Amino acid sequence: MEKEKYEWGEGVFTLLSWFKKDRVKNARVLVAGCGALGNEVVKNLALFGVGHIYVVDFDRIELSNLTRSVLFREEDAYNHAFKAEIVAKRAREINPQIEVVPIVGNLFSEVGFGLYRSVDVVIGCLDSRIARYQLNRLCMRAGKSWIDGSIENLTGAVKVYVPGVNCYECGLSRDEFNHIMLRTGCADVVRSQTSKGRVATTPISASIVGALQVQEAMKMIHLQNPDDEDSQAPAPFKTLQGKMLRYEGMTNMMNIYKISSWKKSCPAHEQWTDVIASPELSASMTVCEVLSRLKTILGADEVEINMCNNKFIDVIATDYPQKEFEVMIPESQLDAYIKKNRELRQLSYRTLIHKHFYENIDGRFPYPSLTLQQIGIPAFDVLQVSTEKGVSYVELTADAY
Repeated sequence: MEKEKYEWGEGVFTLLSWFKKDRVKNARVLVAGCGALGNEVVKNLALFGVGHIYVVDFDRIELSNLTRSVLFREEDAYNHAFKAEIVAKRAREINPQIEVVPIVGNLFSEVGFGLYRSVDVVIGCLDSRIARYQLNRLCMRAGKSWIDGSIENLTGAVKVYVPGVNCYECGLSRDEFNHIMLRTGCADVVRSQTSKGRVATTPISASIVGALQVQEAMKMIHLQNPDDEDSQAPAPFKTLQGKMLRYEGMTNMMNIYKISSWKKSCPAHEQWTDVIASPELSASMTVCEVLSRLKTILGADEVEINMCNNKFIDVIATDYPQKEFEVMIPESQLDAYIKKNRELRQLSYRTLIHKHFYENIDGRFPYPSLTLQQIGIPAFDVLQVSTEKGVSYVELTADAY
């Protein structure tokens, strides 16, 4: 029997006076974190028919995740499947008419900045201050608002951070900020720390907070757009932009607070503007090729790529015994590399490891035949390039999702 052709949400969501089908179908949403909250968020985005969803997580599924993660199954835990890949697979099963792209990696060093720039909404489903700190910096750099969700026991909160209004980093206490700085000294430490903490939560709090996050995302998708013919019509809803909604399940209390922490001197407020889209550049190209083409694109004699979110490590050395190891990997992969290498794993417990790395790549880089991805620059990233004329930002647009 031939399957009946239908348009997702037709005759259901289209009955809502505020719902714009084409806007939702064309919307691009990035979901950072695929745990309990990420499951609920992606499920609801799929049910709404959001056309393009990008899910990011480097972690694997454990049996303990099953009690509050609606998209995970027992076999996923036994197979040690990646959370992002399973979430994407199950979301496509819910709604085959949407695109769901899994990205297995760290949101800071392994997701191209071009993706952050290209999406309409970013939703944070994270479980640590470090990960929120990183996501906030990327969103502020891209000029994007982001929706943060957190849960514990029967309590949950949704916060919406808007550039120019409020900032996650500005709201940190001195102790919280120092704690983050202590753990962001190197990317491998960040990777191992961002998802280790377990907090007692329930599927109910995850459902409530995840639903509220998607509700806010749908409002943001539907906000006035100057390209729409009905853009002058006032929005029929209020948003949480610049605010926090706190839900307390133990007492059935729900309150909304204004969070207007915005310090002029905060380094997180840096924005990358005037980005040059370059359809000829890809992270799969070699360092030599990219440096050559950057000179042409920017009309410069000398170019230098700054490795903002990662460094390239060619050699690590141990104090005792004095020994060198050639690794040739981005810093974000060092922790996993050490764990897989038996000798390094044993040494790392009783000796210091020193790294020889490159954080600026120019014509003197000794490994010009390596690709950008091999040295730690992800697909669809934006390169920060220094020349004799100043600093420019160039997007690897050939990798665009």
